[in-house]
Amino acid sequence: MSRLHITHRTCYVYNSPATTSYNEARMTPVTDAQQITLESSIAITPRQAVATTYRDYWGTRVTSFDVHVPHDTLEVLASATVEVHRTDPRFADEDLADWDRMESPETVHEFSDFLPQTRLSEPGADARERARSLRAPRPHQTALNVLEWLDGTMSYQPGVTGVTSGAEEALAAGMGVCQDLAHIGTGMMRALGIPARYVSGYIHPRPSAELGTEVAGQSHAWLEWWDGAWHTWDPTNNKPAGNLHVLVGRGRDYRDVTPLKGIVSGGQGSRLSVEVQMTQLA
Repeated sequence: MSRLHITHRTCYVYNSPATTSYNEARMTPVTDAQQITLESSIAITPRQAVATTYRDYWGTRVTSFDVHVPHDTLEVLASATVEVHRTDPRFADEDLADWDRMESPETVHEFSDFLPQTRLSEPGADARERARSLRAPRPHQTALNVLEWLDGTMSYQPGVTGVTSGAEEALAAGMGVCQDLAHIGTGMMRALGIPARYVSGYIHPRPSAELGTEVAGQSHAWLEWWDGAWHTWDPTNNKPAGNLHVLVGRGRDYRDVTPLKGIVSGGQGSRLSVEVQMTQLA
C-alpha cells in the first residue's frame, strides 16, 4: 500500500485576452477496488469560472467549467490524496478464457467498446500482420507475446510524437512516449480480438525517495486487457501497474481521458505550462 499526494497544475497564458472559454478537466483520481481517493479539489483561475462535476460514460470524474470574463491566464490546479493497494493476481490457465469464449457473440457484445480500433489505436496493416504471428494457443499467452514484442520494438523517446499521433505513426518512428506505447499495445491486442483499454493517470517516478519528499511526478499512460479477467500493464516500465500508479480514467484512447480540453474565443495564441508534483506519504 502507498499513500500519495498529487498536485497537477496546467496554465495557459494568452497573447491577448480571451473572452470566453468552455473546458473539461479530467484530473481527479477514481476510487475503485484498488485505490481510494481520500480528498480531492480543483481550483480554477479566473475565479469567476462556473464549474460543475459529473462522471462520464467511462466512469471518469469530469469538472466542466466555463469562463465568461476577459482573461489573460487560465489555470487549473488539481490536488488529491490517494491510497493505492494494487495487486497482481495470478490466474491458472483454466481460470482464463480460451479463444472460443473470446470470440463468442456474448464476449464481443460485452466488450464492444474495447474491441474496435480508433484512429489513435489503429497500428496499420504491417502491424496487424505481425500481430497474427504472435497469436498463441491461449489468449493470455498471446497478450504476453504482444507485450514482449512491444518492449523489443519500441524505444521511449520524448519529442518524436505529439498528443495527436497514433499508433501507426509511432510504430513507423520506432519510438515514442507512454501514450504511444499504450496506444500500440491496445491496438495490437484489439487486432487479435482481445479487449483492451487505455488508462490515464500519474506515476511517482522515484520509489527510493524518502517519505514526505516532494518530487516532480509525471502524467502517465498504461493499458489494461481482458482475457477472462482484467490485467494491467505499463509498457513504458515493462511491468504491471503498481502502488506508485494513480489511476484517473479509462477509455478507448487518449481522447477519452484528455486531462484538460476545451475551446476558447479570443486569446490569439497561448503559452502552455504543465507541472505535476507528487509526495509519497506512506
